[in-house]
Amino acid sequence: MRKLLAAALCLAATATGCGASVETTPKGPGSSSVTLTNCGKKVTFDKVPERVVTNDVGITELMFALGLEDRMAGFAMPDDKGDLSGVPWKDGYDKVPWLSKDQLTKENVLDARGDMVFAGWNYGFREDAGFTPDALKKLGIPSYILTESCRNDRTKTSRGIMPPLKALYTDLTNLGKLFGVEKRAATLISGFKKEIAGVHAQAPAKKPTVFLYDSGQDQPFTSGRYAAPDQIISEAGGVNVMHDVRDSWTTVGWESVVERNPDTIVICDYGDVSAEQKKRFLLSYAPLRNVSAVKHRRIFTLDYVDLVESPRNPSAIARLGAYLRTAG
Repeated sequence: MRKLLAAALCLAATATGCGASVETTPKGPGSSSVTLTNCGKKVTFDKVPERVVTNDVGITELMFALGLEDRMAGFAMPDDKGDLSGVPWKDGYDKVPWLSKDQLTKENVLDARGDMVFAGWNYGFREDAGFTPDALKKLGIPSYILTESCRNDRTKTSRGIMPPLKALYTDLTNLGKLFGVEKRAATLISGFKKEIAGVHAQAPAKKPTVFLYDSGQDQPFTSGRYAAPDQIISEAGGVNVMHDVRDSWTTVGWESVVERNPDTIVICDYGDVSAEQKKRFLLSYAPLRNVSAVKHRRIFTLDYVDLVESPRNPSAIARLGAYLRTAG
């Protein structure tokens, strides 16, 4: 996977570099309780967490971008989520223990003496393994749920309660309040908004339609309106062909892709199947042969961490925007 240039992510690193003026010390132990709204519910933390355990790369980098690695006991993350050496917060990966190259378990959290878990539904939290906020609460361990993954009332599993970038800003704001780094969070959000606005201002007059391809051959796994790719696509100047799907990451049918005839396909690069293998499949899959993106070979790749809620979202918008402006 390609390395991300630090310069391209400068705005994402304003909390720890690029000349920003921010707090130098997070809120200390013994501070008063903090109440946040998380997934539509009020959640009170009796004390500032000192040993946070996170699941997956995007969630972990939200903590790093806020300069909170000293408040972390460790993270769980597969090792197929991209090159980590080129990110502005590489020191965080050097400092914080890598607890598991799978998903978090209660045993991971207890062994690390974690005092808060920051994860999400399908980003660590899951009923089938009994790893849920309620199960952790019984152990005396509070949780914070990634806002992109918040479940809505439509089904027991559909996710998403707000636009993806608003979810990103909500989490940065909440974490800033909880850990006493509000100015740092505000600086990040302001920089992200400025970078994104600059990309959006250059969007082509005619918005190309875009399909996000994560994985799957029998049925494609993709992004509805509540996963990060929806706004990454729209702010880059395109239209997500699955915007009407009121879910985040979900499965659709190939017939709906053919019917909507996207101008461009964005591949999510991660896992055992490489981006090049995914591209070869798309170009050779007979039902897609008349789809515009396939006919004209307009296929662009972004890394997994670019496409889940993370501080890399603005850089992904900039790179996709540049591609859409030149793809024709």
